[in-house]
Amino acid sequence: MIQAILVFNNHGKPRLVRFYQHFPEEIQQQIVRETFHLVLKRDDNICNFLEGGSLIGGSDYKLIYRHYATLYFVFCVDSSESELGILDLIQVFVETLDKCFENVCELDLIFHMDKVHYILQEVVMGGMVLETNMNEIVAQIEAQNRLEKSEGGLSAAPARAVSAVKNINLPEIPRNINIGDLNIKVPNLSQFV
Repeated sequence: MIQAILVFNNHGKPRLVRFYQHFPEEIQQQIVRETFHLVLKRDDNICNFLEGGSLIGGSDYKLIYRHYATLYFVFCVDSSESELGILDLIQVFVETLDKCFENVCELDLIFHMDKVHYILQEVVMGGMVLETNMNEIVAQIEAQNRLEKSEGGLSAAPARAVSAVKNINLPEIPRNINIGDLNIKVPNLSQFV
């Protein structure tokens, strides 16, 4: 099972952090730092598998990583996962990001975090691999994009909410709301309608 997915740049700044096991925030930050230092000190010619750090389970866990340009993609897995299978999964994830962002870079991960998380959820959910077919993943992302465009996107949600409230046909606007001991006086809102 996948315990964590970490993506950080060459300077150790996390760009994507997803834990599938609960850790307090301080421990998560220590895990990211320790993982970065373990991966950074390895030469590019060395194997991409290493024993997990002391914070995330030691010898029972493995860190499997790939280094692309300025980003490290690190998957922390337990001993039941195949190292080569996870390397292939990292490749699928990166190629999917590349297709969705047209030549993905670190800034895409920063400014489109919601889309990156959605792509990751199409690949891995709850620490289990859901999909490895890149064409299927991209098709789901494109379907999500079409749905967002047809609904006006998330940026139009506040405007839709205001228009829905304006279109509510109440016979009389309540002036006082009483809930138990709580008494709320509602101001006159006719000037806004």
